[in-house]
Amino acid sequence: MPNDHLTAASVEPPADERTPEQLLRIIFDYTAKIANEKSLSNVLLHMADMGREMILADRCTVWLIDRRSRELFTTVAHGVDEIRIPLGTGFAGYAIETGEPILIEDAYNDPRHNAANDQKTGYHTKSLITVPFVGNDGSILGAYQAVNKRSASSVFTNRDLEHLTLAASYAGKSLESVMLHEEIAATQRDLIVAMGEIGESRSKETGNHVKRVAEYSYILAIGCGLSHEEAEQLKIASPMHDIGKVAIPDAILQKPGKLTEEEFEIMKQHTLIGYSMLKSSGRALLNIAATIALQHHEKWNGAGYPHGLSGEDIHLYGRITAIADVFDALGSDRVYKKAWELDRILALMQEERGRHFDPALIDVFFEQLPKLLTIREQYQDKLISP
Repeated sequence: MPNDHLTAASVEPPADERTPEQLLRIIFDYTAKIANEKSLSNVLLHMADMGREMILADRCTVWLIDRRSRELFTTVAHGVDEIRIPLGTGFAGYAIETGEPILIEDAYNDPRHNAANDQKTGYHTKSLITVPFVGNDGSILGAYQAVNKRSASSVFTNRDLEHLTLAASYAGKSLESVMLHEEIAATQRDLIVAMGEIGESRSKETGNHVKRVAEYSYILAIGCGLSHEEAEQLKIASPMHDIGKVAIPDAILQKPGKLTEEEFEIMKQHTLIGYSMLKSSGRALLNIAATIALQHHEKWNGAGYPHGLSGEDIHLYGRITAIADVFDALGSDRVYKKAWELDRILALMQEERGRHFDPALIDVFFEQLPKLLTIREQYQDKLISP
């Protein structure tokens, strides 16, 4: 007897659509990746890939709102570099402004299409879907945009719109969480740099000292094999190395001549003061900064301060920052000295290999010297007049 009632499971979907099982697998795979990510750029990349795979789009773009410049921008658009457009323009601007998704079969027949982007990239937009992302408080964060179906017609369907809306719903909450995390981290970085500059300004030095030390520390960290993430943490934390100077009297910090023994003992306290200021934080960055503040004047041979640590008993972060700090200090005008010539600085750095400095790190220092000198040139400064 013929079967006139085929079940849904027995009906094969068109070749240009995903099965329910395939959709679930894509959602589970990508939402798991997104949930474990702390990097905004990686989250955006996963989101673009998820949307592209769910609806078989040729390209998928994630637009975000830059409220300061009143622009929409994307750093994740398959096949193109960053694009910026005025807020409210194009299909993405319209979807974000109205909060409504858009399905367009022929973009060039719609006045909202921004053809300038196609002209920049040499790409021809035919059909597209744009779905706004909504945060937990109902505010719109940006928009998902898929361009050109991977099918003979290159046209999206209402089912594709439903699926991309589903993807936006799953990914939007994670996006908001990561954006908040990055905003907090950026604020923390700004505060660390600002506090570091306050410490330096007490001794009449400009804020570029802490910027150079941060950049030098990053280059040395990468050079000795640390990951980008760990090197970046060191770069962010190192500007706090002299924060303890805020508690040192001006008469000592700004003294143009050599310090007496008693004055030097007071000056050495800035390491302990800085550590005390930072050690109680539960934030990893500030814990790193506390270690650097405490140990950046220790010496490989044990002749440093405040605890006379030697060799690898000195934390790697302290050893790296010590080289970055001394290299910059020698090449900078200070109230008590003029900047040294480069040849004299390099001779001393080599001379102190195995005495003041970790010998392996000094080897890295000389390997990375061209990059360090580029940073030195980029962030030049002048001594602040009293």
